[in-house]
Amino acid sequence: MELRVLRYFLTVVREESITKAAEILHITQPTLSRQLSQMEEETGVKLFHRGARKITLTSEGLLLRRRAEEILQLVDKTERELVQQEEQVEGKITIGCGEIASVELLPDLFASFRQKYPRVTFDIYTATADHVKEQMDKGLVDIGLLLEPVDMEKYDFIRLNQKERWVVLMRPDDPLAEKEFITAEDLEELPLILPRRMRVQGELASWFGDYYEKLHVPFTSNLSSNAAIMVYGGLAYALVIEGLMLFWDQARLTYRPLYPGLGSTSVLAWKHSQPFGLAVTKFISHIKSLLNMSKSSNLNI
Repeated sequence: MELRVLRYFLTVVREESITKAAEILHITQPTLSRQLSQMEEETGVKLFHRGARKITLTSEGLLLRRRAEEILQLVDKTERELVQQEEQVEGKITIGCGEIASVELLPDLFASFRQKYPRVTFDIYTATADHVKEQMDKGLVDIGLLLEPVDMEKYDFIRLNQKERWVVLMRPDDPLAEKEFITAEDLEELPLILPRRMRVQGELASWFGDYYEKLHVPFTSNLSSNAAIMVYGGLAYALVIEGLMLFWDQARLTYRPLYPGLGSTSVLAWKHSQPFGLAVTKFISHIKSLLNMSKSSNLNI
């Protein structure tokens, strides 16, 4: 016996007329009559006394009325509880990310998600891709915004369209600041701060070519913000991702892009086959929906 037919039955009982009930239900009278007849055939009992002016219930019909009301009340209550459960999604989602330009995508993702689930909070952990992955493997970070190159064998991910550009960080009064671009030859004899990540160093080594073995590298750094302090102190030049430098004080530090240009991409990633909580599961679905990744060839899940 379908819930839809039970609702039809109760409408007829309330209106005491098949014609009026059909109008309220927006179905034809023959269709409604046929549904009621099938209900009587299924139950094997007569449910109605069909009079000239109105329909009344048999004793079996009265019993079905009570049970139908109970069933539909329980169904409606369950549906309301499920909606409330949806609205009451809560918990903390930990996002690991580097100091990269793609971080600018996060505010829109967070804001639109919290409009639907205001009880959810976010914890932002800033580190290199290698350190973020370590935290993901330990279950301490749910989703990582990772600068490539990075090994993604254990992860589902979305490759983002935003490009990350490598630049040289310097003081604004430095002679190199007068250049539009910086070449490998420009940096040959200068003190440099290079990233700690070995995968990134490999990309930079390819960019420098024969100059790489001649570089003077007194410092390495995992985050561009700490490297910037060394640059401001006059100790070296830093090769960093342009990232969020647009928010920095350009009167204190400036930067110039490499030539030929060197770029990277980034990914939003999470461990595949990982049993996430409800908040994280819904946020991953939200990411896919908002970024329209189901249509993208960069989705690897």
